[in-house]
Amino acid sequence: MSRLGHLLQEDTAGDPTGRRGLWTGKRLRQITLELRGLGIAVSPNTVRRLLDQLGYALHANAKSISACSPHRDEQFGCIARQERRFLRAGLPIISVDTKKKELVGNFKNPGRMWSSQPVPVNDHDFRSQGLGMANPYGIYDPIANRGAVFVGTSHDTPAFAAGNIARWWRQAGRHHYSGAPELLILADSGGSNGARVRAWKYELHRQVVKPFGLAITVCHYPTGASKWNPIEHRLFSEISKHWAGQPLDTYPTILQLISQTTTHTGLRVSATLIRKHYATGQKISDHQMSELSIRKHALLPEWNYTIRPSENRN
Repeated sequence: MSRLGHLLQEDTAGDPTGRRGLWTGKRLRQITLELRGLGIAVSPNTVRRLLDQLGYALHANAKSISACSPHRDEQFGCIARQERRFLRAGLPIISVDTKKKELVGNFKNPGRMWSSQPVPVNDHDFRSQGLGMANPYGIYDPIANRGAVFVGTSHDTPAFAAGNIARWWRQAGRHHYSGAPELLILADSGGSNGARVRAWKYELHRQVVKPFGLAITVCHYPTGASKWNPIEHRLFSEISKHWAGQPLDTYPTILQLISQTTTHTGLRVSATLIRKHYATGQKISDHQMSELSIRKHALLPEWNYTIRPSENRN
């Protein structure tokens, strides 16, 4: 036992206090051969048993270190208060985000489905063999339990995100919430609708606030807490379950599978293909930002702000 411990010392790493454990990069066969070189004839199974006695075991990495902000609970409370305010006033609330990009073509889609035989797909996911990429940007209305997914064929940019919110408002929002002066948007902290993205705020102003005269309050979920955004567990998860195991071979197939997604609680989803090209690398100047009538809230202002029509900026 002592010879084995000495043998592992040169190749052992970890917390010397033992609180986070020790590990070695050597494999059983390698340790067995080295012990035999020292004149100790053992089998790999014996080495495994001795390692267990020394406190070693096979482990995978454990995702246990939280990356959440220390203001997480405070922000959750702020979001809850905004939701209650909008609900009491009968004002619309939407949860937005971009679902994982999908390669369109005859490729394997994770999951299983009931069928008489497996569906044959390509054995490699070469992008050159696909029809393109699909960027599903989702908008979920928790009050009406309705979802709208806009499948882009270009890039997921702030202009694309804000444009989809404008499309949703034009097609459904303003009809369901006639005369509503304000909209609450729940979004993640990163991506095309990130809290620090200037273009996101500017495009909201340009495409939604200005043309519709609609004030928009945005609340961002803290970093590492995006799974609590309602769209994740009430829309995107249901779409993933519905199309599991079915190849996303064409854009019409994707739209059909999304629009067919339902739940026993009454979820209904619409799907629209957006072929417009959106260029990346959009830069917003200080002058352009000065056009916005944006008020940062007193509590956690980087995550909570309201953009109003310019005529109301005073």
